[in-house]
Amino acid sequence: MINDGVPLPPTVYRLAKGRVWAMLAGSLAFVALGVVFLVAHSTVQMFVAGVLAVPFFGLCAVIIAQRLFRDRPELVLDDAGVDHVSLGRLGWDEIAAVRIREHRVRHTTHRFIELVLHDPGAYLARAPKLVRRTAAMNVRLGFGPANMATNTLSVPPEAVLDAMRRHRPGLAVLD
Repeated sequence: MINDGVPLPPTVYRLAKGRVWAMLAGSLAFVALGVVFLVAHSTVQMFVAGVLAVPFFGLCAVIIAQRLFRDRPELVLDDAGVDHVSLGRLGWDEIAAVRIREHRVRHTTHRFIELVLHDPGAYLARAPKLVRRTAAMNVRLGFGPANMATNTLSVPPEAVLDAMRRHRPGLAVLD
C-alpha cells in the first residue's frame, strides 16, 4: 500500500534454514533405511519398502538441498502482489482472498496459506509444472491450487497474513 505517496518496501521472508536442514536429515535417514531394506530384503515387504523409499526420499533430499543452497527468498510480498518460491508470481488482482488452512496427517497438523484465486484456470495455465501436478490432488482434498507451505518460513502464517494486509488493505481473509 502506498503510505503518504510512498510505497511500502517489500516484505521478504527467507528460508528457515534450521527447519529445512532437519527436513534434509530426515530425508537422508529414510534413504539410508531404504538402502538397508534393499540390502537385507529378508521379506518382500522390506524389499518393496526399500524400492519405494530410496527414489522418493532421494528426490525429496535433492529438492530440499537445492532450496538450502539457493540464495533466493521463500516469499516476497510487495504492493503489486506475492512472489513465492514454488508458486511463482501472483498479482493482488488475481487473489480473491487468503486463509490459513490445516491438513491433518495422523498426529501431525500441517498449516499453510491458501490463496483463493479469482480465476484458478488462468493461474494454472502459467503456473510452474510442480504446482500444476499437485493442483488436482489439492482440489481432491478440498483445497485450492495455490497453497503456500509455512513450515519453511521463519514466521507463523498469521504474521504473513498481517503483512499481506499491510500491502493490500481490504484483502479478504477467510476463516
